[in-house]
Amino acid sequence: MVQTKRKFSRRSKALFWLTAVGIAVGAMIFLEQIPLLYVLATVALVGLLIVVGYSNLEKVGRRG
Repeated sequence: MVQTKRKFSRRSKALFWLTAVGIAVGAMIFLEQIPLLYVLATVALVGLLIVVGYSNLEKVGRRG
């Protein structure tokens, strides 16, 4: 019998992560962990800036 691996689409994965982060943020707000939210937001922003800083944007949009 052939076994097929069930893969989730990119949209399903994105919705899962969006829901998970939303629940986590909601729980932190409910539990009044606002300073922790500030720290996590700062770390996420620094991570995003590092990714953008190291990305190669010279060749984006060029064909040929």
